[in-house]
Amino acid sequence: QADRRDRCTHVLFLAYQSFGLAFGDLSISPLYVYKCAFYGGLRHYETEDTMFGAFSLIFWTITLLSLIKYMVFVLRADDNGEGGIFALYALLCRHTRFSLLLNQQAADEEISTYYGPGDANRSLPSSDFKRLIEHNKRSKTALLLLVLAGTSMVITIGVLTPAVSVSSSIDGLVANTNLKHSTVVMIACALLVGLFVLQHRGTNKVAFLFAPIMILWLFSIATVGLYNIFKWNPSVYKALSPYYIYKFFRDTGKEGWLSLGGILLCITGTEAIFAELGQFSAKSVRFAFCCVVYPCLVLQYMGQAAFLSKNFSALPTSFYSSIPRLACMSLAFVTTWLMPLIINFVWNRHLVFSILFTILFGTIELVFVASSWTKIPHGGWITILLSLLFTFTTYVWHYGNRRKYLYDQHNKVPMNTILTRGPSLGIVKVPGIGLIYTELASGVPATFTHFLTNLPAFYQVVVFICSKTVPIPYIPQKERYLIGRVGPKTYRMYRCIIRTGYKDVNKDGDDFEDELVDSIAEFIQLESEGSGSNRDRSAHDGRLAVVKTSNKFGTRLSRSISDANIAGSSSSRSQTTVSNSKSPVLKRLKAEYEQELPKLSMRRRFQFRPMDTTFRQPQVKEELFDLVEAKDAEVAYIVGHGHVKAKRNSTYAKQLVIDVAYSFLRKNCRSPAVMLNIPHICLIKVGMNYYL
Repeated sequence: QADRRDRCTHVLFLAYQSFGLAFGDLSISPLYVYKCAFYGGLRHYETEDTMFGAFSLIFWTITLLSLIKYMVFVLRADDNGEGGIFALYALLCRHTRFSLLLNQQAADEEISTYYGPGDANRSLPSSDFKRLIEHNKRSKTALLLLVLAGTSMVITIGVLTPAVSVSSSIDGLVANTNLKHSTVVMIACALLVGLFVLQHRGTNKVAFLFAPIMILWLFSIATVGLYNIFKWNPSVYKALSPYYIYKFFRDTGKEGWLSLGGILLCITGTEAIFAELGQFSAKSVRFAFCCVVYPCLVLQYMGQAAFLSKNFSALPTSFYSSIPRLACMSLAFVTTWLMPLIINFVWNRHLVFSILFTILFGTIELVFVASSWTKIPHGGWITILLSLLFTFTTYVWHYGNRRKYLYDQHNKVPMNTILTRGPSLGIVKVPGIGLIYTELASGVPATFTHFLTNLPAFYQVVVFICSKTVPIPYIPQKERYLIGRVGPKTYRMYRCIIRTGYKDVNKDGDDFEDELVDSIAEFIQLESEGSGSNRDRSAHDGRLAVVKTSNKFGTRLSRSISDANIAGSSSSRSQTTVSNSKSPVLKRLKAEYEQELPKLSMRRRFQFRPMDTTFRQPQVKEELFDLVEAKDAEVAYIVGHGHVKAKRNSTYAKQLVIDVAYSFLRKNCRSPAVMLNIPHICLIKVGMNYYL
């Protein structure tokens, strides 16, 4: 019972926070829905049935789309608690072969969060429809473009919605004053600046701050709605019947259909609720919406309809741009087209259920989309232009990166070339570790041989690092590193694949080098224990192992620390190295290595005694000491600095995309060294020419 009470308390707390973040746009929509709906020719239909019909449309739009579609169906399609267009696409990519990313591996499916608890039926045979999409590149490209278009609409909404919402709110507050429009604009700008400054404080603080304000707002508009119902027109409850929708279109005709562009504003922000799901939980969002937001909005819209049915002159004649909300309806339409794929391929429901979902909600939204698109000549083109611009930008970035990856894959160095060079690789090896960053998840990149050709010397330990994104929101820290060996053991070449989720933030800092060396050391131990009689064979088949960077390796060694005054001055370099290392495992390896050198002494001596088979194999001990010696000497980061050009025989369109658009994005985006948080003093850039 105590656990159940704690869970309920947690849900209520998240529901409280959700008012300040997830329901903002939806809660303030009553400020402008009616005045936008009755803008234009609908102002000439000042009858009670017309007003009741408008309210009936609002009520059933919120009920069918916000309540049933999103609260019942869409919120179930979360990706490990995350929502939004990308979450739906990630779900599809994990359960199908729709992804166009080329560095995905079978080992990624072994991540604990890759499949959810309800994915027990993922081994079912594929349907013909699923195989048709998987084997058709154009279908997968079209799906990607749909997702990018939806994401671009989210950005467009973020650009336009705050200005419209705040200006409409301020205009309503000063409607009966003599303030000029320029003053209203200045007040709105000041509020917008203040809101964006507050966002710097973090999502939790903003949500906690605005939650009581939004709760007070919702209960206030609900109270006002009840007052208007009983004072002006108690019979407005009849408009809950969809019959009034029929009467509305029968009486208003084309003007009624055009007014749907204003009616759809009542669901503005519904998609944002799904997108913000990761900040809360599905239960908390459902509770907040069903118990507070939905009834308060219904009462407010009903109260406005009761008041306006007796006071038609109170309808504002000014039109405060309903340009966004076009983006909102188009975004909801994208979600409607992705959900049938989720129902069929992720939830493994029959295709009939997907068709029914599309017919029920797609038909309703198609009517709204068609109506909202009539606003394009009157300013709606701004939404289309921004969405197309963002879609083009994101697709060009994807296309250029894909072509660059294919070029790297085609020009990677054959393994036989590495093997024929011998363990020394035909170069002079210097102490240290060389971390070569590449997008390839397998093979040796051309950057490596290009470096050796120009500078025939390299570090004694080589690690090829591939930092890639997996279609999962977050990856547990202990499953981040995938370690393998490149070439025989004597080559001292390794591969490390760092896997991050699409919502993970790169936090590689001072601990990264220690974590990397720990992971490689753990891999060496696991390899020696698991290979049995074949442990001496060359391990250059590209096999990788998940190394969980917990204390598993550290528990195999017992440590005793003794303070000793040893004759001779201690090496300041060794003192600094050991004390500055934040990894206990690395400290132990370094201490063991330093004990092997008779001339080195320490003020604090770390002594080891092997537990089980830790150092019973001399070659394992030697390899571990080589690793520690290299880490103790120097760590350098080698990153390719590519110059991208389209092939000479490419079409004009491709040259325009690669030479102009993609090159412009590469030059004006953060460099890989910044994104990977590479220390500038340890960075080495290798020039490469890419002809895509």
